[in-house]
Amino acid sequence: MKSKRFSEEQIIAVLREAQAGVPVKELCRKYGFSDATFYNWRSKYGGMEVSEAKRLKSLESENARLKKLLAESMLDNEALKAALSGKILTPQAKREAVAVMRERTVISERRACRLVGISRSVLRYECAVCPEEQTLRARITELAQERRRFGYRRIHALLRREGTAVNTKRVYRLYQAEGLAVRRRRRRKGVALEREPLQLPGAPNEVWSMDFVMDALSDGRRLKMLTIVDDFTKEAVDIVVDRSICGAYVSRALERAATFRGLPKVIRTDQGPEFTGKALDQWAYGCGVQLKLIQPGKPTQNAFIESFNGRFRDECLNEHWFTSLAHARAAVAAWRQDYNQQRPHSALGYQAPAEFAAAWRQVPSTGTEPLEIVD
Repeated sequence: MKSKRFSEEQIIAVLREAQAGVPVKELCRKYGFSDATFYNWRSKYGGMEVSEAKRLKSLESENARLKKLLAESMLDNEALKAALSGKILTPQAKREAVAVMRERTVISERRACRLVGISRSVLRYECAVCPEEQTLRARITELAQERRRFGYRRIHALLRREGTAVNTKRVYRLYQAEGLAVRRRRRRKGVALEREPLQLPGAPNEVWSMDFVMDALSDGRRLKMLTIVDDFTKEAVDIVVDRSICGAYVSRALERAATFRGLPKVIRTDQGPEFTGKALDQWAYGCGVQLKLIQPGKPTQNAFIESFNGRFRDECLNEHWFTSLAHARAAVAAWRQDYNQQRPHSALGYQAPAEFAAAWRQVPSTGTEPLEIVD
């Protein structure tokens, strides 16, 4: 009889026979165990009753189970510390976490999958990428590198313009997968001011907005740029680039722009000295143009030109290092043409401003009331 087949009752009975005077050698031959096994039994169960021996065995099994649970818990903690550095939500992130766990610890694949919450079938799943999606992904990346301040909506508009029939949600998924998201600027905290509702004009050339944007050449000399925008069509009427621009210069620039487009009814500006001087005031009076000045310290009353200036800085000024005045004028003119002819504008249903203006000219006037834009 093998030792593992001896129960507690049998072991206690053998020990009692030995206590009664039966020689150990005889007991070993009788029951088929060695001397060492007998002395181990006596050191462990000597003086015990059957109930006490059963209790000892149950305690040993419970202790072994607790040790196993503790070891597994410590292994789980070690694996989690090695792999989980934040929220793991996507299947790909969970696959990577399982791989890190198995690389740094001795945890099994089944247990690692259970810890991160993924099935083993999902772990082994390999996505089959079709050539069409690879081509689309490459084109999205190419457009994002060309237009680094464009989000996925404008890239989707460019793709649709090229004739690619693709859903905007698919563009968003591929855009995010390539890590092309535009970094958001932190909004400056300022004093809360009372806002005046900004009225959207009902037709082109009703209201123009003007403002100045400052920059510098590579040698440090200052550049001053006058931006003029049609508030209805969002077209950049003109961007004048020079080292210095006074009120008379502004009048001449408006006169030159009116040669091709006609004069607006209203021009909205801030209260800069170039806009409040006699030169511009006399020109406006002579041409029958109303000058509308916003209140000091309230740029939101001229929000259309402020929005345009933000795009102008991001997509043109921040992308170029001007070496001369001629270089600056050429680069700004090229950007203005691209802005008017190609760039999708979200306020125009992702049409380019020139495209929207051309479509407007083909539709008879309906006398639609101006829309109020809510900030």
